[in-house]
Amino acid sequence: MVTTVVLGLIVVLAVLLAVSGVRVVNQVERGVVFRFGKAQQEVRRPGVTFLIPIVDRMKKVNVQIVTMPVPTQEGITRDNVSVQVDAVAYFRVQEPLRAAIAVQNYLFAIEQVAQTSLRSIIGKSDLDGLLSNREELNKGLALMIDSPALGWGIHIDRVEIKDVHLPESMKRSIARQAEAERERRARVITADGEFQAARKLADASAIMSETPAALQLRLLQTVVEVAAEKTSTLVMPLPVELLRFFERSTRKDQAVADTEQAAGASTGAPEARPGVTDSAPPELAPPAPSFERSAAESVTESAALDGTKTGHST
Repeated sequence: MVTTVVLGLIVVLAVLLAVSGVRVVNQVERGVVFRFGKAQQEVRRPGVTFLIPIVDRMKKVNVQIVTMPVPTQEGITRDNVSVQVDAVAYFRVQEPLRAAIAVQNYLFAIEQVAQTSLRSIIGKSDLDGLLSNREELNKGLALMIDSPALGWGIHIDRVEIKDVHLPESMKRSIARQAEAERERRARVITADGEFQAARKLADASAIMSETPAALQLRLLQTVVEVAAEKTSTLVMPLPVELLRFFERSTRKDQAVADTEQAAGASTGAPEARPGVTDSAPPELAPPAPSFERSAAESVTESAALDGTKTGHST
């Protein structure tokens, strides 16, 4: 009786130990077995696996792709602009044995490496490249994180920069720059349109100058377009020949006037006489001795002096 009870207890203990050694590995996991503290090279695949009770201990490692947000990092770009950048990293465990042995906590390790790599990328890039050249920066950031992660049995699928936070002053400067660029493009497009329109008008005027009837046809077409709008405006077209006749007449009258003016200037115009007024004539001052009379008197005096000198000498 006692022997039967002992055997029953042994059987129950054996069953409990056997049941305790049964483990189930999920499809998204891999099992790393430690036997007396030593890692076994064989990694347990998904399904039911058996462990030696009290001897083996299994650590499950998730092999799914992990999406890890990288906290916002503040840094200064190469052109001395302070920015805040956040990113997201996608990675998965490629070698469960290394991930369980080589690093204590591979999630924390990848997060720290991603933060330091992001700061390094910010310092090596300028602001324009950080805003527009995202693809190259993502590749460089993934390469920087993947270098130490390979030794931990982790593969980096991709790393992407999510957002770049700029100071308000820099945002206003960028907005002014974009506005100035748009205005420059608008002015260039307007000037180009004016240039093309002027060229087409010049070609049209050359054609119309060769065929005068084309201008008359164009005038009639304009009249038709105005009449089609059913407005109260009355358009009276004038023939182009009539306008040219008036132009020739004006030129002839101008030429005749220029000719008469030139002839009058060559013959000389009569002097204008002052009009007779009823006012009293002004008093006349006594005439001053003329120059001719003074000269005659000086000649007579010199002759008398010469006669006197001659008498004395005789």
